[in-house]
This record gives sequence, C-alpha cells and structure tokens, in this order.
Amino acid sequence: MKLSFMGAAGEVTGSCLRVDHGHGSFLVDCGLFQGGRMAEAKNRRALDFDLRRIDFVLLTHAHLDHSGLVPRLVALGYKGPVLATPATVDLLAIMLLDSAHIQEKEAEWALRAARNRRARRRVEMTPLYTVEQARASLARLQPVAYETEYRPGPGVRCRFREAGHILGSAMIEIDVGEGAGARRLVVSGDLGQPMRPVVRDPVRVERADVLCVESTYGNRAHRPLGATYDELVDAIQQTVRGRGGNVVIPAFAVGRTQEILFVLADLVRAGRLDPLKVVVDSPMAAAVTALTWRHRELWDEETQALYAWWQSNAARFDVRFVQNVEESMALNEVRGGLVIISASGMCDAGRIRHHLRHNLGRSECAVVIAGFQAAGTLGRRLVDGAQQVTLFGERVPVRARIHTIGGLSAHADRPALLDWLGHFRQAPRQTFVVHGEPLGALSLAEAIHGGLGWPQVAVPEPGQTYIIE
Repeated sequence: MKLSFMGAAGEVTGSCLRVDHGHGSFLVDCGLFQGGRMAEAKNRRALDFDLRRIDFVLLTHAHLDHSGLVPRLVALGYKGPVLATPATVDLLAIMLLDSAHIQEKEAEWALRAARNRRARRRVEMTPLYTVEQARASLARLQPVAYETEYRPGPGVRCRFREAGHILGSAMIEIDVGEGAGARRLVVSGDLGQPMRPVVRDPVRVERADVLCVESTYGNRAHRPLGATYDELVDAIQQTVRGRGGNVVIPAFAVGRTQEILFVLADLVRAGRLDPLKVVVDSPMAAAVTALTWRHRELWDEETQALYAWWQSNAARFDVRFVQNVEESMALNEVRGGLVIISASGMCDAGRIRHHLRHNLGRSECAVVIAGFQAAGTLGRRLVDGAQQVTLFGERVPVRARIHTIGGLSAHADRPALLDWLGHFRQAPRQTFVVHGEPLGALSLAEAIHGGLGWPQVAVPEPGQTYIIE
C-alpha cells in the first residue's frame, strides 16, 4: 500500500490522500486549498495525475477544504463514485453549487480588474469550475450510512464513523487487502471537540495499522467552555447593550453557524444574555440550517431539548435569515442592536466582507472570531492585530473590538486529540500527522511519539509518498 499526501500536509486546507494498493487506487477527500496567494495555483495543479486510475473517492465531510475540488475532479474526467454519509451528500448539494458560483464570480472580477488596469497581455481567467460542472458532479455522490461496512472496490472495505465535527462528518476505517495481508487505514478527518452543541461526540477507535490524524489545534488547548461562554456574554452585552453597536460573527455556513445559534439560544435561555435579535446573512447558511433541522436524528440529547425551548421562545431569541441582496444591504444601515452572523468563516469571501466594511471602523462595534483562521486569510490578520485592512479596494481602520473565542472551535484541541488517541488498544505501526500548520503538526507528533510512546510518527511534506509494507 502506498500513501501520497496531496494536500493538508503542513497546512490545514486542501485535504487529499491518495492510496494505491494491489487492486487499484482511491482518494480520501478532495478539498480546496484556501487562504494565501498560492491557493489558486495549488487548486489548479492539485489533480495533476492520472484520474483514470482512481476507482472511488471517500469524503470525510462537507467542508470545502475536504470536498471542494470534487467538481473539478469530475470535470477533468473522473467517472467513479464519491462516497460520503447521507448528511454530507445532502450538504454538498448546497455547498458545491455555492462554491462554483463564487468561482465564477471571482473569475469575472479578476478579468474585469485586469482590463481596468489595461494589462499589456491578454488575461485568460477561467473559473476553477462552473455551476454546471458542480451540478454534474453531484451525480457521482453516493450515500453510505454510518457504521455500515461497504465494499467500494476490489480488496477494500470501509466504514464511516461519527467524527463529531459537523453534521455528517466521519472518520473512516478502511481495510485494504484480504486475509493475513490486510491492513487497516484509519483517517480521522476533522475530529470534533467533545461536549459541544448539536452533533454527537466522536466515537472511539481502538485499532489501526496506519493512522492519519488531524492536528489543527495540535499545539493548543481551547479555553474551558465556561470561560468561553463568559467571554462571549461579555462581548455581546457590552457591545449591544453597553455601547449600542453591532456584533459581527464570521462563521462557516456549515456547522459553525448552527452551533453558534444553539450556544446563543442556551445563553438566552439561562438568562445570561438579554433577549437577542440575531440575523443570519448567508443564503447557504440558511439552507444548511434548514437541512440541519431535517437531520435531527444526528443531534445530541441536549440540543434536542434546547431546540424545543427555542421554538417556544422566539420572542426572546429572535433569529432572522436574510436571503436576498437588498435585505443584506439594508443591514448596513442598522447602527446597533444586532448580532450578525455571516459567511465566509475566514472572512475571505461572501457577505461577511460587507458587514466588516461597515462595522470594523466603528469603536462601538465588535467582531467575534469563533473559528480557526488559516494563514493568509483576512480573519487571520484580524486575529493577529491588524490596525487596518483592505476591503473592496478601500483601506478600513480596525476600531471595533476583536474577540477571539477559541473555545467554540469544532476541532478537537490538543488534550482532546491525545485523549482520542489514547483509546487505541495498541499503537499503529505508522502514524501520520496531517491537517495542521507546521508548529501544530510537529508538536502533536512529538506528543504522540514521546508521550504516548508510539513508534513511526511522521509529519508528511506536500506531495510526499510513503510505502506501507
């Protein structure tokens, strides 16, 4: 068995693992690279290998850094199945079309900007994939239920197991080979932090011959949930009630928006927050939230009870979903009293940039960063203390208070990762630490090797290949 790390090696985006074995080849995840000036170039060359040799694709979850290159994969000629949990398949019907729309718009803007600069050479700017190509790729999706053994190809058996990250997220156990020569590969995907709202906790895995584990927060512990709630309450109360401003929360449309809504509902129910007016300004987030309501069988018990309270107390927790552009633009005239949740979660695209443009320069407002911000993104610059940023070609001073509330992360932190790893009955023969920036990945690798005493722990380089005997 040969593993090739095509993405999420030394960084947190572009997840793609290629597995070659005696009967064929397959991919685990096929994600977009995001953030930084090189992301576009990486995405265009990411699938530069013989796609005819790929028999099937397994997706851990719907976030675009794990799934967002599927339309390009299909457009380039891939004709096999793309397997994921039913909820992930449902989410991708929304997310891939939205991603394609963004790709088309960004291509238009880039071409227009080049023409405005009167570039000396002709600029050819095509989208990474189109809406039609994304729609065509949806036909390749096949749902596979949690905890069901499935044979996607000769010599391979797989099982999707709850990862606790977002709706439909999975870690995947993959048995490659037959009989005494079989090897079990476990790919963690993105692991969730235990005891968080909405989805169930990650299941515990006990055996793997080869393990690929994420390390997004491999060198950090999240703030305790109680302290996180205290900071969130303080930020909202001081801003909305104290200074009369707005609170802007950049949030991923999938997972993070729904989690934040339940956290806010819980705080209002407990009397820790005054009655709130919340606006969710993201058509995709609205669609994903509606889908989340339909998949209540995947919720934990606490969320089920909280949802029942919310439905009976809409006046205290007033949530409005904005759909059209006119409604979104009208929010720019509201000077205070709102919690605005909008995408994208790293502030690099979408309507959140408009809300930042109209609120960042106002000292009475606040921005709550509640998720991981990859290097090179606007969100990361705000977290790192930028004094001014550029939005739509305009320099905007940062006068709003910036609150980084890491305890709400949907990713397991270092203690949670080590706890999950500690339930393996014995050490895997080979462990690969992926999906983390270099410091986080190396730190977790050292903890696994030195603390847990596991042999053969590696942090792959981009494109690096390993032979597993």
